[in-house]
Amino acid sequence: MKATQRDFSSKVQASARECRVFFFCGQDEAGAAEAAEKVCSQLPEAGERVELPGGELRRDPVRLADEARSTSLFGDVRHIYVRAAGDEAHDAVKNLLAVVDAGEGEACPVLIVASSATDKSRTAKLLEKRGDALVAIFYPPDLRDVAREVRAKADAAGVRLGGDLAERIARGAGLDLRLAGSELAKLALYLDADPLEPKDASVEALEDIGARTEDDGFMPLVNAALSGETAKLQGELARLHEVAMNPVGLLLALERRAAQLAALAAKLGPRGSVGDLLEEETRARRVFWRDRRDLETQLRNWRGARLDRLVRKLVELHRALLANSQSAELLLAQGLAEISRFAAPRR
Repeated sequence: MKATQRDFSSKVQASARECRVFFFCGQDEAGAAEAAEKVCSQLPEAGERVELPGGELRRDPVRLADEARSTSLFGDVRHIYVRAAGDEAHDAVKNLLAVVDAGEGEACPVLIVASSATDKSRTAKLLEKRGDALVAIFYPPDLRDVAREVRAKADAAGVRLGGDLAERIARGAGLDLRLAGSELAKLALYLDADPLEPKDASVEALEDIGARTEDDGFMPLVNAALSGETAKLQGELARLHEVAMNPVGLLLALERRAAQLAALAAKLGPRGSVGDLLEEETRARRVFWRDRRDLETQLRNWRGARLDRLVRKLVELHRALLANSQSAELLLAQGLAEISRFAAPRR
């Protein structure tokens, strides 16, 4: 079974009942992770979550089949959540399918969120024609799509949003529905809203629960690194430490910008005009006008093989941060400095 973000919502309930292996891929890692959570919420019995890194499964491809057929300590149901890069989990999935097809025990649901993988990857090809598997691919959404999802989430939380305010929340979250959902949860709590007693949201209320100034946000640091502004990056890294900025949150902001650059590069093609493309995207409100200057610089820096190298570097950083949380700030600072030097203009 195969789905895209356009038809995923219509297939999620059926796939949660019928499928045992789920492969979420595409350039929009946030959308893929959100989809995985939607499937979890629809599973007849989700039970305990067992998380397995893709790197571990690449080193030990038999482990997934063993874990999927095991039960928890107290015999409760479980599901397995794998965060992988590309085709890291391919051999493990192949082993799991062989065991399932041989009738050697029933496997629990396995959900794989694979950053930088596509529906053309080996793992996707392994699964897409099976009735007990779902391959879902997600591309970076545009502002209007995310704003529509934000309004739907707000309605479910009892918060009434105007279109402009929904777009503001979507833009402020970097088109990441996970972050937008967190903002809406805070807004509902602040307004004392619920579905039975909905409340109107205002710009003032959003500002009260949000960051006070741009300096509290991630984007100045993201832009300094990806634009190759090495001198500016030094001050931003000092701010990272001074305000105790969340390293993982900052890395997610970097990953979202890299996904946006990948989508723009795909539209641009090998001989397109960066300026003309961004003018068109800004007019269509898929690019926020304040981001245009930074995106123009970054799109010239990160295309083709250089963009692929950036994505691989961010995946490596993500793994390193999750494995070494105590040194996360230092690891991220070193990674950002390396990215910025690579992007800096050659003299």
